[in-house]
Amino acid sequence: MKHRIRKLALAVLGLSACASAAASDLPSLNLGFTSFLDGLPPAGSGWYGTQYLEYYSASRINDNAGGRVALPKQSIDVFAGLSQLVYQAPLKFAGLHPGLDVILPWVASAHTDDGMNNMALNGRAGFGDMVIGPFLQSDPVMGPSGPRFAQRVELQFIAPTGAYDPSRAVNPGSHFWSFDPYWAATVWLTPQWTLSWRLHYLWNATNHEPSTALGTDVTSTQAGQAIHANFATEYEVRPGLRLGLNGYWLRQITDMKENGQDVPGTREGVWAIGPGAMYSFSPEDHLMFNAYFERDARNRPQGTRAVLRYVHHFG
Repeated sequence: MKHRIRKLALAVLGLSACASAAASDLPSLNLGFTSFLDGLPPAGSGWYGTQYLEYYSASRINDNAGGRVALPKQSIDVFAGLSQLVYQAPLKFAGLHPGLDVILPWVASAHTDDGMNNMALNGRAGFGDMVIGPFLQSDPVMGPSGPRFAQRVELQFIAPTGAYDPSRAVNPGSHFWSFDPYWAATVWLTPQWTLSWRLHYLWNATNHEPSTALGTDVTSTQAGQAIHANFATEYEVRPGLRLGLNGYWLRQITDMKENGQDVPGTREGVWAIGPGAMYSFSPEDHLMFNAYFERDARNRPQGTRAVLRYVHHFG
């Protein structure tokens, strides 16, 4: 039971690209941070600065069967975010622009209550693991009325630079390297109506300083592999204002390992959907708000997520 509670506690700060699921389970992942028009930078090549703010709240933590875990209380409230710098070069190779994406996550506050003086859900704030990814971005395929399709491939690495304490159940940092490449694309169904997606495959390296809650006999852990995706569709209801739906989906496809051995019943999963809006002040400045309501969580919390995102193109 102790291991199972800790397994669930590790997911408390699994807040997309901002807070880590730490220690032996999935690291920080992009669950819902990107949404509308994801396949194409809004203003072409150059430098972009993006600031994300996120609030996550959950009053339920699910076990491997999707049932509520046996904790006296299950209250989780986290305010976090990330700061992102992107450069896309104007030059092209085989019709593709090279670029670099750098993200610094942080957790401002993490309030948990398990009804047991936080014996299971003790955590901390701090900086998370840095995300670095070289990418190739296509120019849009143009039609008679504007763009029709654009896409990007990024080889994204998650570096173990974040705060980590093996004596805590929840940490901003994971203490292991991860490789999380993705393919993002946008299709213009009409000049006003688009469909976007981002599909990731996640592989994780070994953590040689696992949580002390696993016991002194556990000297290494390795998080399982996973597939996760963001998806969104929106419509431009008037110039500069887009409204739509957005969601995300996560499935862990292999078990976590302890001392090189699989641990059955530890795979995570969840999906979410909700409304979103995007307002463009100019071709250089864009503000997005996305809300998500989670369903069918396995081995992780199930709650609501709100993401505010501001993008500026420096030119």
